[in-house]
Amino acid sequence: MTAPILITGVGKRVGFYLAQHLAQQGQRVIGTYRRQYPQLQQLDALGVELHQCDFNHASQLNELLTTLKQQPAIRAVIHNASDWLPDGDADTAIAIIDKMMRIHVSIPYAINLALTEQLKANNSMADIIHITDYVAEKGSKKHAAYAASKAALHNLTLSFAAKLAPKVKVNSIAPALLMFNPDDDEQYQQKALKKALIAKEGGEVEILNAVNYLLQSQYVTGQTLKIDGGRHLV
Repeated sequence: MTAPILITGVGKRVGFYLAQHLAQQGQRVIGTYRRQYPQLQQLDALGVELHQCDFNHASQLNELLTTLKQQPAIRAVIHNASDWLPDGDADTAIAIIDKMMRIHVSIPYAINLALTEQLKANNSMADIIHITDYVAEKGSKKHAAYAASKAALHNLTLSFAAKLAPKVKVNSIAPALLMFNPDDDEQYQQKALKKALIAKEGGEVEILNAVNYLLQSQYVTGQTLKIDGGRHLV
């Protein structure tokens, strides 16, 4: 049996897209999700092994890791699970940044350490891929806690790349605008599009292409692939 790819947060958007298309490519996929979504039935039909896990609960995380450590080997871990909370006031500041750091830093850190032996046991090179964000380098006026946590996740990429080489490659993918939300109005969309040289939604396929590139590479580690339409030049 081939070693699986673990993807966190497969219930919607990018995580769902990655799980769906990697499974269709013939990869064996394990996915985690926090709550039920109708589209999870599509992943189940494709043979994706699904585990419900709320990463805010230590007991659920421990149970998940116990199950995953029974795998003889793991081909890759893709840390996609995320949350996007706006900054609050002094009364909510600690709670917000704690939540952002937990989902974007503490959980990937714990999973990487827990599954190190399974990754190293893969027949060929294994991969850890952190989905970070364009704002990890730029910061954010309204989502400072989120941006800080994604910057910390990028730093984990550097540390784990050095720690796990040469058997495990560790890289980041840093997207900007991939797709609008259904409730984003026209004014917001036009304002957002003007922030990039390529003024359009990138789409989930850009992340899939980046993931496939990293999985196929035998010589890239400790790097960040920026999927941002050239925002840094605007």
